[in-house]
Amino acid sequence: MRLNSIKHTLNKAKKGNYAVGQFNFYNLESAIAIINAAKKMRSPVIMAATEKAIKYAGLDNIVSIVKNLAKDAKIPIVLHLDHGQDEKMIHKCIRKGFTSIMIDGSYLDFNKNIRLTKRIVDYAHLRGVSVEAELGQLKGNEDGIKSDQHIYTDPETVKEFVKKTNVDCLAVAIGTSHGAYKFKAEANLRFDILKKIREEINIPLVLHGASSVYSGNVKKANKFGAKLSDAKGVSDAMLKKAIKTGIQKVNTDTDLRLAYTLAVREFLTKNPKVIDPRKINTKAIEEMQKLVEHKMKVLGSCGKS
Repeated sequence: MRLNSIKHTLNKAKKGNYAVGQFNFYNLESAIAIINAAKKMRSPVIMAATEKAIKYAGLDNIVSIVKNLAKDAKIPIVLHLDHGQDEKMIHKCIRKGFTSIMIDGSYLDFNKNIRLTKRIVDYAHLRGVSVEAELGQLKGNEDGIKSDQHIYTDPETVKEFVKKTNVDCLAVAIGTSHGAYKFKAEANLRFDILKKIREEINIPLVLHGASSVYSGNVKKANKFGAKLSDAKGVSDAMLKKAIKTGIQKVNTDTDLRLAYTLAVREFLTKNPKVIDPRKINTKAIEEMQKLVEHKMKVLGSCGKS
């Protein structure tokens, strides 16, 4: 099956009033879990790899894994570069078969972000590849994406940015954070900012740092040796409200890491004599798949293939 464009996938979601999940993967096991869930839920899915994940698993391996798993999937699958910053790597990903690129110029000032994003958009669009950009900054640290401050997206600047870059979708900062420790107290997302942004531009909007860090999973991981007592994320209710207010793409990474970790910790604790990686990883796949299926239900993407 041919991999899909993120532009087409998210525009369809916008019309249908649901969101498509971006799920980050690093290896065969995480990719199997995500695509198995998408097939079962008959949901479109965005398979995302960061530059660090590519360095870990290898670019050719990342592409081959997704393309091979997508052959008989019969669902829309997008292969997406998450938080791309290295232009040479971005070009390589496009040449190798990625159908979507995120260029992260959020660390630059407004005009430099425009120039960088426009350069990537021009290169990608000539090759039929969609581009996501970002305005504002999310606080936190995940897979090499680090910021010590949170800068909300300014609704007054989004129209100019989109017009000058011709970007296909835009990631906005409304109070989420990267990593497992998103909030010190209860989450307080700025839906007023999101509403104003939606009024200014018509392209699909993206919510980064959207893992829910479910308390049950945190407790279970801690029971078997993890130390994540203060980890907090974005609730299902808030995700649904964000989608209703204008989000079409929701990024999930930490939740998958947590699901993998708790499955492996529990299995090894209960089966100390097992040394077969296949048995260990099978439990991890099952836990990650369960997590992805739940997320797809929350996002409203089930049955939208």
